[in-house]
Amino acid sequence: MTMETTSEQEPAGGSVGSAVTDEQLIAMLVDRARGDGLKLTGEGGLLQQLTKRVLESALDGEITDHVGYDKHDPAGRGNGNTRNGSRTKTVLTDVGPVEVRVPRDAVGTFEPQIVRKRQRRLTGVDDMVLSLSAKGLTHGEIAAHLAEVYGAEVSKQTISTITDKVMDGMAEWQNRPLDRVYPVVFIDAINVKIRDGQVANRPIYLAMAVTVDGHRDILGIWAGDGGEGAKHWLHVLTELKNRGVQDVLMLVCDGLKGLPEAVETVWPRTIVQTCVVHLLRNSFRYAARQDWDKIAKALRPVYTAATEDAATERFLEFAETWGKKYPAIVKLWEDAWAEFAPFLAFDVEIRKVICSTNAIESVNARIRKAVRARGHFPNEAAALKCVYMALMSLDPTAAGAGPCAGRHP
Repeated sequence: MTMETTSEQEPAGGSVGSAVTDEQLIAMLVDRARGDGLKLTGEGGLLQQLTKRVLESALDGEITDHVGYDKHDPAGRGNGNTRNGSRTKTVLTDVGPVEVRVPRDAVGTFEPQIVRKRQRRLTGVDDMVLSLSAKGLTHGEIAAHLAEVYGAEVSKQTISTITDKVMDGMAEWQNRPLDRVYPVVFIDAINVKIRDGQVANRPIYLAMAVTVDGHRDILGIWAGDGGEGAKHWLHVLTELKNRGVQDVLMLVCDGLKGLPEAVETVWPRTIVQTCVVHLLRNSFRYAARQDWDKIAKALRPVYTAATEDAATERFLEFAETWGKKYPAIVKLWEDAWAEFAPFLAFDVEIRKVICSTNAIESVNARIRKAVRARGHFPNEAAALKCVYMALMSLDPTAAGAGPCAGRHP
């Protein structure tokens, strides 16, 4: 099928006429393609031919601007630079591989922009690879997907090269300035498998804040060495302060031992709130399985009490009933009381937000999905890259300050 078309003359002063002409043109192309037995998609299909024609037309326009005269125009003779034929190259596009003719000039100064020198993929393909990788597909699965859907052979190394591009953006994001004050900051960690001599679990630390405007913002991600968690959190919190965070009103965590002291070192006036859900889970560790439901029912009046005084009364009742059988549970709550009680001073609507780390769990779930698909990582950088791309997929427009920023509709 020869891709030659004619357009009707646009009616004077009417954008509607132009729109109708475009629709008629598209319908004509589709009808001719079907009449000639030409596929709309796939190798050699209509979309590939249209893409080829659009790219080559754009390249012809670029060489015309560069040499200063239209093709076959006598005005170009003796002007110091002329067209010098073309060379063919195949670029991978959203509709599959497309072979295009790239024009050249006599003096070799032409630098095409729509298909740059040594460029083998258009931007949309890179975006597609990054999106698939962020959704948890391995490099092999991405290569298989591109081969099956687009008929394009893309090596795992090429896919790795594409995904490596995010590292520069990740470094910039990780070091960006932050707000001076955050009402609430949630911190949590997930374990990933990293091969460092041998495969072992390593923590990836994550901090998420609620801004004064009520939006959420991922402040950063950090890879730990598997050592003492509170010590590493002190390093993380210090970095956040160095990036501009002067005060945090409340920090919600999972009750890690030593963490309140680390927070006080960085932000002395910050209230530390232990996640109630984690506190309940830890309670069950000291109880027999058949008593879990009874203990959960007995503890519910404690964390749903109207005031801290009422919560204290309900806890004393719990201790009297279960203290002899499970003294470890009573001690657990007594030791955590100073970090458990702060949320009780707020209204019910606010309690729901700050009583647990649930606000960050949806983010963690997205990360875990991507991490599980990889199995384990060859090094720390590969693990952080995977986590960062998973976070980017939560904010594909990149309109916020960082992934999942929520500063846009």
